[in-house]
Amino acid sequence: MEERIERIKKRAAELDTLVADPDLHRDQGHAAEVLREHARVTEVLTAWGELTAAREARADSEEMARAEEDEEIVELARTEVESLTATIETLEKRIQVLLVPPDPLDQKNIIMEVRAGTGGDEAALFAADLYRMYQRFAEKMGWRTEIIESNATEIGGFKEVIYSISGKDVYSSLKFESGVHRVQRVPTTESGGRIHTSAVTVAVLPEAEETDVEIRTEELRIDVFRSSGPGGQSVNTTDSAVRVTHIPTGLVVSCQDEKSQHKNKAKALRVLKARLFELEERKRQEEMAAERRSQVGSGDRSERIRTYNFPQNRISDHRINLTLYRLESVLQGELDEVIEALKIQSSHEKLQN
Repeated sequence: MEERIERIKKRAAELDTLVADPDLHRDQGHAAEVLREHARVTEVLTAWGELTAAREARADSEEMARAEEDEEIVELARTEVESLTATIETLEKRIQVLLVPPDPLDQKNIIMEVRAGTGGDEAALFAADLYRMYQRFAEKMGWRTEIIESNATEIGGFKEVIYSISGKDVYSSLKFESGVHRVQRVPTTESGGRIHTSAVTVAVLPEAEETDVEIRTEELRIDVFRSSGPGGQSVNTTDSAVRVTHIPTGLVVSCQDEKSQHKNKAKALRVLKARLFELEERKRQEEMAAERRSQVGSGDRSERIRTYNFPQNRISDHRINLTLYRLESVLQGELDEVIEALKIQSSHEKLQN
């Protein structure tokens, strides 16, 4: 770690010179890249400074515990050593995460797709729970959410809900949420009190920018139809709903949430671009033999990644053997501990590779 920090210190000096150069901003794209790297190395060196100070303070407290004869002072020194040891462990883990080369997609906004799987109405209700969980987490992070397409049920669930989340480092925080989320609880409609198991699938797609994906008009088939609400109830008397088919891949995206056909088409194209971008990224990763995708970061939608057990107030992430007994607070958007643990495990795997 010390060797890498020395290299980062040298790079930080180079970046300081670049940032101070007034000519840097003539190329806005290059300037943004330099500023992002400058912010990243500054964060690493700040954390390293905190770690160095904590290590020095612990050494002083250890020396005091050995040298002092006053038992009260010795006890205080030992308590300080324990506290500083915990701080040092936290900082070391954080620096490990910061030292991993950043994923170029981490800065992107996302399209998140939540779909009810096995379990009927109960799966649809849990899909709505997960949507609200991510929405609350986004609010806490200062991100913005926007529903693109939804298929609600009459009892307040979602067969499917697709929405965007935009803000700082959205993809880096939520990219590990793709997969199957399993819920175990007694449905409100179950009179016998039996626990049912249902499943919901989540997909997290980095949102494509204009330069990421090129879609030619001749590759698209666009159909319009009348939108409908839960249970087939018509909610619009005009052909405002839009279905976009990408002919080369067969990908189909529909959108009917807006009353405007133009707005529905724009939203559908955003989702289509994100899906096409994800396909290209997967191909790129699979072709790079030296960069094997880790278990945590595979993003496999068919992989069961997490179980939410209501009777035991338990949430378990099966990829990293993490179990927390505070399910209700997690569903209220308190996802920080889960996300941080996934980031640390992914960073550890990348460092090993």
